[in-house]
Amino acid sequence: MSASAELFAIATSRLGKRFDQIMALDGLDLGVARGIIFGLLGPNGAGKSTAIKILTTLLDASGGSAQVAGFDVAKEPVEVRRRIGYVPQLLSADGALTATENLNLSARLYGLRGAERAARVRDALAFAGLDGVADKLVRTYSGGMVRRLEIAQATLHGPEVLFLDEPTSGLDPVARHTVWDRLLELRRSRGMTILITTHDMEEADVLCDELAILHRGRLAAVGSPAALKAQVGPEADLEDVFAHFSGAVMDQGGRFRDIRESRGTLQRLG
Repeated sequence: MSASAELFAIATSRLGKRFDQIMALDGLDLGVARGIIFGLLGPNGAGKSTAIKILTTLLDASGGSAQVAGFDVAKEPVEVRRRIGYVPQLLSADGALTATENLNLSARLYGLRGAERAARVRDALAFAGLDGVADKLVRTYSGGMVRRLEIAQATLHGPEVLFLDEPTSGLDPVARHTVWDRLLELRRSRGMTILITTHDMEEADVLCDELAILHRGRLAAVGSPAALKAQVGPEADLEDVFAHFSGAVMDQGGRFRDIRESRGTLQRLG
């Protein structure tokens, strides 16, 4: 393992992705230290989702390189997948199954067997606060309960790095704070490195040890929330930071159609 791999859970060098004439990601140099929560901010089209898809081996880069958990995403994708968890923005748990059935399915996909699988599923239900409703169909759950289940599914195998794409989009304040508690506990108790994308500036301020702001596919700023606010001004908050470095206001943070679809999915699941 290289020195940079020992230091960084995620490292990119001049990472780029082109779609026809559009440069979605342009020379991204990023280092995410191990054991922190790292936030990717930026308006739609800034390159956040493209970066996550490359880092989780779902999309090939057009140029540059990236390592996750010490492995090259292009040359060693299987090794990367073994060491990561991924929670997409749109809900992915199967509403026609119970929480226990969803977790057992994920456990089998991760290669967990026998007593170890049973123990991991039991611990995951307790961690997600779902052990009391483990045998109820997921379609009867609230959106926050489903999101907690998905985080439990993505961490069953003890990944080194967890990726979450807008993990609390569409959730009410109580559910949002409960998800935050689960993520902070993963960092605190398991030393997990967590990378999230978010348009919620309160979420970024509460959760993230470090932030990167992308603008038109390029890295506009990186640093702790406190350091970035200090760069902008003595009274600045993260919304001011976002506007300063991305040239966008928060109204542009999310497209109405995306938010409507996310909330519609949450409502269908209860």
